[in-house]
Amino acid sequence: MTVLPRLALAMSVITLSALPAAAEPLKVVASFSIIGDLARNVGGDRIALTTLVGPDGDAHVYEPRPADAVAMGKADVVLVNGLHFEGFLKRLVEASGTTAPVVELTKGGEMLKNAEEGHEGDNHAHEGHHHHGEFDPHAWQSVHNAEVYVKNIADAFCAADTAGCASYRANAEAYGAKLKALDAEIKAAIAGIPEEKRTIITSHDAFGYFQHEYGLTFLAPEGVSTEAEASAADVAALIKQIKGDRASAIFVENITNQRLIEQISSETGLKIGGTLYSDALSGADGPAPTYIDMMKFNTKTISGAILGS
Repeated sequence: MTVLPRLALAMSVITLSALPAAAEPLKVVASFSIIGDLARNVGGDRIALTTLVGPDGDAHVYEPRPADAVAMGKADVVLVNGLHFEGFLKRLVEASGTTAPVVELTKGGEMLKNAEEGHEGDNHAHEGHHHHGEFDPHAWQSVHNAEVYVKNIADAFCAADTAGCASYRANAEAYGAKLKALDAEIKAAIAGIPEEKRTIITSHDAFGYFQHEYGLTFLAPEGVSTEAEASAADVAALIKQIKGDRASAIFVENITNQRLIEQISSETGLKIGGTLYSDALSGADGPAPTYIDMMKFNTKTISGAILGS
């Protein structure tokens, strides 16, 4: 009477032991929140993601914690922007002893020269500012470049986890279609703004790629990094330029102190049109918790401030 149940139990044990063990998730470290979101869209549930600089965080001035070195030391893949954006990166890589590939996602993108290079005498002079490299690092502000980031992420994941490559490629393709739709949406929204009203003010030079791709003009008292404050001469020159160019709106950024923008607003009579998300996403309960949400929110905020809608 007990032979059959025992046989069934034995067979079930054999069957279970024959099943392949669940694959360990790919351990991924992303340098800041925007890259973390792109990585999540490509990796899905096959990755275990750690993001170093979180929502509303400023990667320009971030100081790594011991936990960051531990996470990087255990990583299979490290995803970074490159172009000197993450000033802490070299120190952290050395401290962590990581053997993981450190993948610069801007590789292969269309990079713009740093606006601080060769602009002596205008509002980008920024005396005493640090050198931040030949190229502007804020490449994700062009959706076309975000597509390059996604391709590079998929390539990195495929190299580290060949078994999951088909999944990564499929995710990247599906997300890429969303990015193409986003790009078209932004172009349509900016096209609705009269050309003479397309000059706006932000805290630092984070929107050069948005300007290049979509046809707005951004002026800023600070350079591509928030690390050094604008001088009084920089601010005075910018205020003079704003009055001459008849800027249409002025915005604060989620990662910067808004005192300087409030000063410029007061001296030019420009009303602050809201907050733009430049180098970091918002928290999950904010208006820009994902890259696509961020780009849509920024576009809507700019358009609304200029057109009064």
